[in-house]
Amino acid sequence: MVERVNPALPISQQCRLLALPRSSVYRKPAEVNAEDLAIMALIDRQNLARPYYGSRRMAAWLATQGHAVNRKRVRRLMRLLGVAAIYQRPNTSKPSAAHKIYPYLLGGLTIERVNQVWCADVTYIPMAKGFVYLVVIMDWVSRAVLAWRLSNTLDADFCVEALEEALARYRRPEIFNTDQGSQFTSDDFTGTLKRHGVTISMDGKGRCMDNIFVERLWRSLKYEEVYLHAYATIAEAKAGIGAWLDFYNTDRQHQSLGYRTPRQIYQEGPWIYGRSALPTRLRFPRFPSQLGKRGNARLRPHTHRHHQPRI
Repeated sequence: MVERVNPALPISQQCRLLALPRSSVYRKPAEVNAEDLAIMALIDRQNLARPYYGSRRMAAWLATQGHAVNRKRVRRLMRLLGVAAIYQRPNTSKPSAAHKIYPYLLGGLTIERVNQVWCADVTYIPMAKGFVYLVVIMDWVSRAVLAWRLSNTLDADFCVEALEEALARYRRPEIFNTDQGSQFTSDDFTGTLKRHGVTISMDGKGRCMDNIFVERLWRSLKYEEVYLHAYATIAEAKAGIGAWLDFYNTDRQHQSLGYRTPRQIYQEGPWIYGRSALPTRLRFPRFPSQLGKRGNARLRPHTHRHHQPRI
């Protein structure tokens, strides 16, 4: 909000009118040093494997990895990463009055066709020096990544760009589900969905399992691509992540999809054998003999057989 180039008012007067300290305008934020970046990469990897680790247990685990850091530093870096331990907690945070929070609409809903529900999420991507943020737009049933964007800031612009690309290239969804991040609750993002007639759904606070398919994508992306390469530039990160997402859509077979690719499932549409996409214990039909007359699967729960344990 402060005009720096040819301002009509001096910067000091602009800060006075906006009730901002001048130090926040003049001072250049310090860059994250190499040691903190290395620790953040370890925290990010351990958070994917042990999402229930808080700052205390994370500090203790980092000590075993040769980084003797105190809890305050770990807590600061976790806050910078945007990660937190998963546990039941009181609702002590209040959403911004300017951002409307929409209810979660997927509970108990049978999701059985492509373009019925889309979802989106943002994650942190470490590089050799610094880090960037990645957003993806995913179809719930097929798991296909429809659009994605990288950004070095956590504003809403790159999320809106990915959303507009997905809406322009594919048919609009009936429901769009996200978390309550400020990028997704912003007027720009929700306004785009409203203009296209899409119903908005949002996860509850601390409910990472409500968007489980995107969370699973982050784990696969980071362990199969990001952690294997120390990107030197954003352009290098964009090329590497883009190549992996193309492999994910067109070549990477999914066991839960009958060992087919997300692109195959998305292009088969609009019905996916009547399968519910909610995380349940129901089997997904792998062979045509398991299909009913109308193409609906005879879904049944797992049967527990008595067998000798593997050694």
